[in-house]
Amino acid sequence: MDTDQLIRTLAADNAHRVPRVGALLTTGLLVAAPFSILIFATFLGVRPDVMTAMHNPFFDAKFAVTLSLAIPAIIISLHLSRPEALMRGWGWLLLLPVGLLAVAIGSEAMMAPAMPMTMRLVGKNSRWCMLAIPAMSLPLLAGALFGLRHGAPSRPAQAGALAGLLSAGLAATLYASHCTDDSPLFVATWYTIATAVVTAIGAAVGSRVLRY
Repeated sequence: MDTDQLIRTLAADNAHRVPRVGALLTTGLLVAAPFSILIFATFLGVRPDVMTAMHNPFFDAKFAVTLSLAIPAIIISLHLSRPEALMRGWGWLLLLPVGLLAVAIGSEAMMAPAMPMTMRLVGKNSRWCMLAIPAMSLPLLAGALFGLRHGAPSRPAQAGALAGLLSAGLAATLYASHCTDDSPLFVATWYTIATAVVTAIGAAVGSRVLRY
């Protein structure tokens, strides 16, 4: 096989690999989702005042923030599943939740505070947040790594970190329907810490299982 033919063969294989990884990533997340939902239903559940909370823009903002993390993380992780892919030019997508949080925190600061900033920051559910988001993320992380394992990322730790981000974003979206702390300060602090834990786990595991 000459060099040109080898290059064409590798390019064709790569063109078919990404759609396959996308399908397997979707399958992995769908298989894992019931386990995360079971954890949610068993230990948490939807907050009792959810119908009233839906009229609070800061309650709605939590879902906008978590989904604006999960969806770009899915897109970037699929991009990074290709061997020649770089993070350059894609990282800005991960700034979307940061921007939304900044707007939400600024909006809350301009309103008459219902409680002191310290209480809004610490909230009532910080411990549950730190436990629940990682716990619900782990099945999703396993499903995401299963899908991405069928790609060929040249930076497996980075791809694993993105798998952690997307898993934490999806788990945080589920947790947000339980959490009664709606302050953007709480979300920016405790959701971020919980997400960082899952991201670190994803990077550590991904560096091993995504290596080819």
